[in-house]
Amino acid sequence: MIKKNVQVSQYELPVNVVPQKSGGFVATCPTWKDCYAQGDSLEEATLEITAVAQALIELYQEEGLHIPLKLRQKAPLANLFTVPVFVSA
Repeated sequence: MIKKNVQVSQYELPVNVVPQKSGGFVATCPTWKDCYAQGDSLEEATLEITAVAQALIELYQEEGLHIPLKLRQKAPLANLFTVPVFVSA
């Protein structure tokens, strides 16, 4: 049996979700212009932007780029909807 220690980081992902007139929702991150998604429901848009953030974090780590999110340490900021994003380092 192989045992491996995996470090997991948790980032704060502030999210704005806006309903669209044509239906569905668009989710954006105000601190990361590359991080956005859409979905048919609020829940789907939230899940999609979380998946996008996870993929972007992994890509940015591989490329040695700055990740414009805060590591989660305290309670979320007031007036912002935040989604925890877990990434193996």
